[in-house]
Amino acid sequence: MRLPAPTRLSWLLLPIWLAGCGEAPLNSPHPTGEQDANTLYAAFAARPKHLDPAVAYSSNEYVFIHQTYEPPLQYHYLRRPYTLVPLASTELPRTTLLDAQGQVLPADGDPADAVSSVYEIHIQPGIRYAPHPAFARDSAGKLLYHRLDDRALRGIDTLGDFKITGSRELTAADYVYQIKRLASPRVQSPIRGLMQRHLKGFAAYSAALRKTDNSPAYLDLRRHDFAGVQIVDRYTFRIHLKDVYPQFVYWLAMPFFAPVPWEADRFYSQPGLAAKNISLDWYPVGTGPFMLTVNDPNRRMVLERNPLFRGEPYPSDGEAGDAEAGLLADAGKPMPFIDRAMFSLERESIPVWTKFLQGYYDRSPVGSDSFDQVVNLGAGGELQLTDEMATRGMRLNSSVSASTFYTGFNLLDDTVGGYSPNKRALRQAIAIAIDQEEAIAIFQNGLGVAMQGPLPPGIFGYRSGEAGINGNTYRWSGGRAQRLGLNHARALMSSAGYPGGRSTNSRQPLVLYFDSMASGPDTKSYLDWLRKQFAKLGIQLVVRSTDYNRFQDKMRRGQAQIYQWGWNADYPDPENFLFLFYSKNGKVKHGGENASNYENAQFDRLFERMRLLPNNPERQRLIDQMTAILRQDVPWAAGFHPQQVVLDHTWTGNLKPNDMANNTLKYQRLDAPLRTRLRAAWNRPHWMPVAIFAALIMLVGVPTLVSLRRRQHATALAKQ
Repeated sequence: MRLPAPTRLSWLLLPIWLAGCGEAPLNSPHPTGEQDANTLYAAFAARPKHLDPAVAYSSNEYVFIHQTYEPPLQYHYLRRPYTLVPLASTELPRTTLLDAQGQVLPADGDPADAVSSVYEIHIQPGIRYAPHPAFARDSAGKLLYHRLDDRALRGIDTLGDFKITGSRELTAADYVYQIKRLASPRVQSPIRGLMQRHLKGFAAYSAALRKTDNSPAYLDLRRHDFAGVQIVDRYTFRIHLKDVYPQFVYWLAMPFFAPVPWEADRFYSQPGLAAKNISLDWYPVGTGPFMLTVNDPNRRMVLERNPLFRGEPYPSDGEAGDAEAGLLADAGKPMPFIDRAMFSLERESIPVWTKFLQGYYDRSPVGSDSFDQVVNLGAGGELQLTDEMATRGMRLNSSVSASTFYTGFNLLDDTVGGYSPNKRALRQAIAIAIDQEEAIAIFQNGLGVAMQGPLPPGIFGYRSGEAGINGNTYRWSGGRAQRLGLNHARALMSSAGYPGGRSTNSRQPLVLYFDSMASGPDTKSYLDWLRKQFAKLGIQLVVRSTDYNRFQDKMRRGQAQIYQWGWNADYPDPENFLFLFYSKNGKVKHGGENASNYENAQFDRLFERMRLLPNNPERQRLIDQMTAILRQDVPWAAGFHPQQVVLDHTWTGNLKPNDMANNTLKYQRLDAPLRTRLRAAWNRPHWMPVAIFAALIMLVGVPTLVSLRRRQHATALAKQ
């Protein structure tokens, strides 16, 4: 049956009309039928290389393994300064200090008298592993998948192809097994060298394993004793250090010390599995609130709720303002609050931002390309949402990172180095002249805090407000720190022997050298700005650009004069920043991280005492003294602590930046129905262009069809 042309056109347009009637917007990148799911949507830019907790050491890897593994400790989600609290353990580790004779020091003893230490850790009973085929057993109780052959592996391509899974209770032995893995020749752990310096018997144990590992078969670490770890009972183990290293407790919050059951190690060691990417590096085995169910790193990664998770309660306390911000509304409720998290690979920032504005990602970092669209800077430098973002109900979350980027002097240099009054005066003058606040405003979109001392906010020992300003560079006025004027800096130049930027002896202009490894479109403008800062004092700054490898070599040899570098906290302890000035960490003499090669005997004595103390008033007093010494000696001229800004949709909840914690997915909450409604409102299809296009087709196409039909009809008649 022939249909008239308008009818045929209607059938052609019917799929478009039907698509407009669907529940999900036409431009949704997510699978159909998921619009109301309690699923968090996020992006990742780089595929994780390792998911083995003994090997992984990158932020893009921690995004996933911190949700699946549970070390003994974690960082409190809301408290500041950053505070360690139990996770899988029942309490913080019990620490025992021993003297040279192996005798226990009394609780009120001087930590300086100790030469070794022991940590005793108690694990919560009843914690269970997420379902996994490594634990599956047959009716006789034997492990089902621990003797796989080629026949058994037919049809097995992913971990999900194993039909039967099992579980068991977490025990102290699982933590001990993981610590042994750090020394295994089959595991290339990045902290092996660190643990060898601190764990008792680590080197001997590692050497013994190398002698034993002469077969491709499973290397059962349970059969080999290790003096550094000891199982006390089913839920208790001890770690023995051959020195006193108070910062070791922070490592107990990292995946390196998360439990790995021997069953998982045995299961993954079977021939044929690694070739199918079925390994601990690909599929974690943990007790955390989520389990990784999809690992397709070139497309997406999916975390799903662990059905056997115990339901850890949401925190019941925080810092001032948390209750008013709604961050304690879920206090005591069992976590996690979401069922699923889907991470999609996005190599560029613009698609992430576009999909966030459409509601298809739940949060997005604010980059330089979108900053002006999102943020207004108030008169006092405070961040405010633009009207466009505020009317959409979005929320701005910002935090100062536990990081420092600084401009330093090489104190071994003949011109800018040394500790005489005139050398200090030169460095202090330069510190005043470099307008770090202006640099933050121009090159960081105002996102950063000018450095007043070596510690960033959030780290114990940091002082804010008037008590925390560097009096050699700033004065407190009008309720804020204001940089000392150039007249003060020029007076310092005169006392340093360089009035107007010229040497009083040679009358030659002072020429200084800045080694730069910076690259990118903003590099030239920044270096031009930096030259102008030195020119305020009559100093000629010569920039020596190089690549990173060459820069590192010059730093190792002490050939740089002025340089820029940065430091991100490994753990939130003042020791992790103040050790950057400890003389025994000097870059040239000891190959350490003291890039300025700073040496001060008084500072060293205070540091050695401070590092052994808990966070108490005495430790704060020592930090204040050390900070005062650094401000006087000026090994660093200027610096800043970067500020991160993230934009959240109104349907998200319980979001507070935490620079130390990586296991934050369990705290987050979603209002999925609200998200569905707003997505639909923000992504309504615009049918007018389609209608106009259809009308044009009809206007042009129908006469053409009629003419064609007439010609065909005339041809047919002529043939008759």
